Formats: sequence, structure tokens, C-alpha cells
Amino acid sequence: MQGKGVVRFFLVIMVLVTLVQFMLTIPTTREEKKAEVFAQAVSKNAPADQRNAVYKAARTKYLDSISSKTILNIPLLKSYTYQDLKGSQLALGLDLKGGMSVVLQVDLKEFIRSLSNNSNDPAFLAALERASKDQANATTDYITLFATAFREIGGGQPMAPIFARNESLREEITFEASDGEVVRLLRQKANETVSRTFELLKQRIDKLGVTQPNVSLDAARDLILVELPGIDNPERARTFLQAAAKLEFWDVYRITDPVNPNNPAGSTIQQAFVDANATLARTIGSGEIKKEILRIDTSYAADSLGNVDSSQIAKLDTVYNPVNVNQGPLFDIFTLNGANTAASYGLAVMGVADRNQKDYIDTLLNREEVRALFPRDLTFHWTRDPIPDAKTRKPTTLYQLHAIRHEGGRADAKLTGDNVTRAGADPDPNTGQTVVVLGMDNEGARIWKDMTTKAANDNNREVAITLDAEVVSCPGVNEPIPGGNTQILGNFTLQEAQDLASILEVGKLPAETRIIQEALVGPSLGQENINKSMLSLILSFLTVSGFMILYYGSAGFVAVLALMLNLFFIIGALSSFGTVLTLPGIAGIVLTIGMAVDANVIIFERIREELRAGKTLLTSIVEGFKHSYSAIIDGNVTTLLTGAVLAYFGLGPIKGFAVVLIIGILFSLFTAVLVSRMVMDWRTTKGKEFTFYRGFSKNVLAHANYDWMGMRKYAYIFRVRFWS
Repeated sequence: MQGKGVVRFFLVIMVLVTLVQFMLTIPTTREEKKAEVFAQAVSKNAPADQRNAVYKAARTKYLDSISSKTILNIPLLKSYTYQDLKGSQLALGLDLKGGMSVVLQVDLKEFIRSLSNNSNDPAFLAALERASKDQANATTDYITLFATAFREIGGGQPMAPIFARNESLREEITFEASDGEVVRLLRQKANETVSRTFELLKQRIDKLGVTQPNVSLDAARDLILVELPGIDNPERARTFLQAAAKLEFWDVYRITDPVNPNNPAGSTIQQAFVDANATLARTIGSGEIKKEILRIDTSYAADSLGNVDSSQIAKLDTVYNPVNVNQGPLFDIFTLNGANTAASYGLAVMGVADRNQKDYIDTLLNREEVRALFPRDLTFHWTRDPIPDAKTRKPTTLYQLHAIRHEGGRADAKLTGDNVTRAGADPDPNTGQTVVVLGMDNEGARIWKDMTTKAANDNNREVAITLDAEVVSCPGVNEPIPGGNTQILGNFTLQEAQDLASILEVGKLPAETRIIQEALVGPSLGQENINKSMLSLILSFLTVSGFMILYYGSAGFVAVLALMLNLFFIIGALSSFGTVLTLPGIAGIVLTIGMAVDANVIIFERIREELRAGKTLLTSIVEGFKHSYSAIIDGNVTTLLTGAVLAYFGLGPIKGFAVVLIIGILFSLFTAVLVSRMVMDWRTTKGKEFTFYRGFSKNVLAHANYDWMGMRKYAYIFRVRFWS
């Protein structure tokens, strides 16, 4: 066998990589057991009808608290957090774990209406309605349906005048533009919107507390499939998935600002934090300060599917997980800006804290006795992204806290994403820094000029930009910005600036999502699916292995060895890719088990023909493998092509089945052809022979004496009288 050393090299590498992948599950399993112990301790005193919901909430809180904690450190190589390890492991889909499956339709009807400045043209409105109606049963995209409907209803009316009135499209659509040019631009804008909505949804879903969600996009039909294994509150998920991104611009407080504007020499915001820490030390009491127990605010009763019933609430103790004990309830977990001269983050930053402590800090700052220490028009908001490391620029686990000023006590912002017409990422021609460039409509330009003039005249004060109540940027204003065009500075890389620009545009686009299909799977059904799936895997493996051994004798053991390696590599590969394993995926594995020995059957039958022709065993093996390649390749290539088509056009379970099938076929070819050949060559060069049985004799049970892999055994087997 030529290239035997290469095959052996790749075999060893693949085995080692797969073993490492399996070993990475040990630290996460250990932490999950700790989470279960903690959850059981928390839930044991809860009412019986609420115990399950309390258990789930406590377990989720524990795992979330350690998500950024290093649980595996390989010296000189890499450190892994719980989230790092969990994201690279094989996850169970909702049909195995229970949860929620949602198909979302991106509502391009309202998006197109916004591009037309809400035109009231009768033909335009009728075309939108017909396209929405036809979309329910069509396989084409919404823009194509709209264009077809407009041509039929409009009677030759041009599209360009409808969209040329939009300020953001004037440079791209003129009144003389053809319908083809308009449709092309609409499709481009729609594709960008769907893609950005998809990316934003993936970021949002990470905040739901769902372990390894599966989010996929069907761009051809503007559909987004979301699978949320283990979700406990479907109603929250529905609201979360369909909510529009909210972009807002705010004035901010600085940490040096006085609490009372009418008394500039009085207490500052910084002093208010110090007073808050002292107040909390008195009201909470020192007895709870040193308890390293995670906080569970509330828990809910659950129905038979594990869905939360918010009408039944159980209150639990409120304690926290301290970082620096003995500094006070607040300062144990929150680093006040300016309290340490080595940690200054700019005047608009109140302080920093670890991501796991943010919720509890919010609870402390919202206590009635603490709120009284701060201005009434102040609200606290955390940054969307963590602070990057000063040297490596890699994200840390620390987040900054900002204080937003609500002018006049109003709840909403004066300037929102509705006033933003465009956002992009460009290098600043003067400094070379990458910046995010915003453009606004006339009203937005006026408001923005007023805000920046006020900020610039107030010692270059900062202005906060929030997305879904999280601060994405808080730049200082050096001078008034007229015209509605502005730049956001933030030490961005080009990719970071492009991502932020995309998010800002999604925030202002009116393309919402609506649920068109939903399914809930209970955890009990998921466990039943797991049990049946494991049984099917075991039975299929034993059946195929038994047949190969009984029908081909000692050569069948080689096929079984190849099959075991195949399964080993498949699970390792799926884990490495972070694949979500579902029932269709398990069906793909079962199908692969049946197909994996096809190549061995073809090879063994060909070897039998060579033996029948009077050739030696070694020559027959060489010729058998040589003349079997064409048939093996033909059979597997057609299956690979089918799997590729399913993977490309399929969505959700169909795509999962196809991916597993493709991986299984590739490993089957490697193990059944190359590894089997290497084992058989190794055995024959040592003078060991193989038996190639064919058919069963009337004397089914016969005493057999065989020697395989150096182990002499005596056993009763199904023996064949017809030798090759």
C-alpha cells in the first residue's frame, strides 16, 4: 500500500484531536454538576409546584455567573472559559432537550413603505398587500412578488417617482430610473436589512440565557429559523425576538457633576456612590456581605412543558457574590471611577464591574434609599461591549456604567434612530482613525445640532448613544455638529466600526420580524427521544457488526473496527464544529452506520473473486482494493452530491441531517478504504490470514478455531462451508 505513512499520520492526528475534543467536556461537566448541586440546594425549600422552575432558574444563574470564568488552563497554549468550552461542544437540539422552535418572517412590507416615505399611491399599496398575501405560499422573495404585483396593478406606472422622494435614496434613484434599476436597488436594500436583522437577532438571543441556540437564515425567502433548547419562558422569547432595536441619543452626567445643579459646591455623583455604599452597609447588614451565594430574585411556577407561569411568584433571599470583601456591599463588586488613580475611564464613566455582577449592582442602585441619593432625572446604563485590554485589545469581562440624563424628566430621548438615514464606517482623513459616520434627516439634524452645541459649550461634554438601553458609544463633543452628519470615535478597528454601523442602521430600519410558525417541545418528550435515539444507534451498530463478523469472519472484524473509528470521528467532528445534534442528525448517523460497511462489502467480495481465481491472499487483497475504488467512489459521490444539495437549500432539521450525512460519508471513505487496507496489509505481512466467508451452511452451528489480532479463541459462530 502506497502512502501508508501518510495514512498512519492522519489517523494518529485525527484520533488525538478527537480525544482532546472529548476531554474538553470534562471541565464543563464538572461545573454543570456543581450547578445542579447549587440548584437543588436553592429549590429544596421552594413549594412543590414551583420547585422545578426554581431549580431551572438557579441552575441558569449559576452557569451564567461562571460563563466568563476560566475553568481550564493549558500552560503555554490557551485558557478556556466555560462559555468557550460549551460553544465548541456537541449540543442537543430542542427535539432532544426540549424547548422552542420559531420561524420568523422579516416584514419587508413595512420596510418598503418606509423607503417610499409612506407613499399613499393606490397601486403601490395594492401591490404591497398582494405581495404579502402571495408570500404565504410562494417560494420566491418578497421583492420579486412586489415587483410582479406592481406591474400588473400599476398598468405601466413607473416605480421611480415613488422612491425618489426618500432622502436616503436620492443619490441612487432618480425620477427617470427604470423599474429594473429600482427593483435591483430594493432587493439590495432588502437583503442588507434581512442580513442585519439576522445578525442582531443572534446577538439578542445570547442574552436569553439559552445554552447553544441554533439560529439560521433562509435568505431566499427572508426567513429566520430560531431554535432555543431549554427555554423556560416562551412568552419572553416571543417578545424578545420580535422587538425592534431602539437607538437613542442622550445627554449624560459626569462623575464630577453635583447631585443638585442649583448647588454646584454640594455633593457630587462620585460622593453619592460613596454614600450609597455606606447606606447599603447599614440597610443590608454585615451578616450577608460575606456570603458567596448567587442571587435569585424571583422564580416562577411551570406548566407540564416547563413553561413559566408568571402569575405564581416565589421570593427568594437576595444575596450576592462578592469580589473584594470588606469594602461594602456596592464597592465589593463595583470599582468606582476615580477611586483608584490607576483606573480612570473618563468623566462620563461612573465605574466598572464584571459582567456577572451587573444585575446585582442594578438591584442595589434601584433600591429606594439609594435612588434618593442621586438626581431624579438620572438612570444608569451599562455598555454593550466589554472594555478591551489596553495591550492586547482583546475583550475583558469588565463593563462600564454610565449615567444618562433625562431632560425635563421625559422618559424617551429627544433624538432616536428614526431620525438616522444612514450609517457607515470610514477612516477619518485627518487622523486616520476608523470612525462610524451617521447621517440624519432634517429634524434629526436640528436636534443633533442643539445637543452638540450644548455639550461642546459645557467643557466638551460627552453624548451617549444607546441601542436597546445599552451604551454603544459615548464620545466627547469638541464642537457643534450642524447638518446632521457626525462621526463616532471609539478606537474602533475597521470590523468593529462596520459592525456598529450595521447595528445602528438595523436600529433605525422599520423592518420588523413576525412569528409565522412556532413549536414547543416538552423536556419529557426530549428525554424520550434521547432514549429511543440511543437505542436505535446501539441496535443498528450491533446488527451491522454482527452481520459483518458472521458473514465475513475475521475480515468482518476489520470492517467493525473501521465502523467504530468512523463513529468516533463523526462525534468528534460534530463537537469540534459546535454542531447542534437533532433527531434528523441522529438519523444521519444511523444511516451512515448502514452505509459505512458498503465499501467493505464491495472490497471483500472483490477479494473473494481474486481468491477464487487462484491468487494468493496478499495479491487478492491488493487487487481487491485496487479494482473496488471506482465502484466505491461512484456510490459515495452521488450521495455526497445529494447531501450537498440538501445542506445548501435545506433549513433546520433537513440541513442538520445533510451535514451529518456528508461528514459520515467522508469519514467512511477514510476508515473503510484507507484504514482497513492498512490493517489488512499489516496482518498479512505478519503471516496472519483472513477468512472471507460466503453464505451459511445447513450445519449452522459449528465449532470454530480462529486466530485474529494475535488472540487465539474458541467459540461457536455461524460458520460457512463455502470458502473463497
